[in-house]
Amino acid sequence: MATIRKRGRSWQVQVRHIGFPTRSKSFSSKAAAVAWAQAREREYAPIDDPVERSDGDGLTLGRLLQRYQVEITALKKGRVSENSRINNMLACPIAAVILHKIRPKHIAEYRNDRLRKVGPDTVRRELTILRHCFEIARKEWDLPISKNPVHDIRFPAPGLPREERLSNHDSVKLHKEIEALRNKIITSVIIFAIETGMRRGEILSLEWRDIDLAKGTARLHQTKNGRPRTVPLTPRAISELSRMKKDGKLVFPVSANAVHLCWIRVRSRAGLGRLRFHDLRHEAISRFFELGLTMPEVALISGHRDTKMLMRYTHIRPENVSQKLAKLAEAADY
Repeated sequence: MATIRKRGRSWQVQVRHIGFPTRSKSFSSKAAAVAWAQAREREYAPIDDPVERSDGDGLTLGRLLQRYQVEITALKKGRVSENSRINNMLACPIAAVILHKIRPKHIAEYRNDRLRKVGPDTVRRELTILRHCFEIARKEWDLPISKNPVHDIRFPAPGLPREERLSNHDSVKLHKEIEALRNKIITSVIIFAIETGMRRGEILSLEWRDIDLAKGTARLHQTKNGRPRTVPLTPRAISELSRMKKDGKLVFPVSANAVHLCWIRVRSRAGLGRLRFHDLRHEAISRFFELGLTMPEVALISGHRDTKMLMRYTHIRPENVSQKLAKLAEAADY
């Protein structure tokens, strides 16, 4: 939706669309402002041209990806990150290729070019978007695509899983920094992440009605896989919730961006290098296993339905296993 306002001697245009950042520009004449606004809105509009719908002549992959952004990506929970990936794809030469001329070799060339610039996991995510885009166009948009070209190329092997863990020394430094934060809500968010293994979005979506301190549980309604789950809480997590004020319906009334920016500062001050906020989820899941929880019990907490993915999040310290072996051997008089 475009909004045009007169500001002094210039005309300011703002174009908003669900799932996309606001775009704005100023012009010396109203006619130029209207023309620019109409051009931007056409970029977001679904393809209604009967020629493009019937035989696809002249339709480029870039135009197809733009339609996918509007009709598919905009409805996803992860639309912000997916829009960013698609925008990167739109800047690549393959976006200018006419749709009916695209062959697996074009996709393979795109894959190889991207692997020279970004990691394999990034390329896998982009290829997954491309594959789904072709499937939607073929099955739902009635475009003349007889076969999905992405099906005939090899995906890069997944990158090695991240193995960052908090050492005892790092944990002390981290807690020292977060306890010094002025915003105590973010302090609680970070502690809660370490104690529960929840994702940042899951933590920030929690409402007080979802918390049952008597049972020691938190009910998550908004999850990555769309399946609600009830998470058992550690004593530290329960203690943290018990001391918090219940102002409003949200347990943690703070924005995701505020948490992100604060985490970068905390990480720098604590000297934690590349440790990401999401790595706290890896840390929590690894600790659950080290405490002796079974795989079904950890999966109940983390929400993983795929044991392979759960294991990618698990990084048991070898020294802990060595100590456990020593105790078992001593008990068995081995």
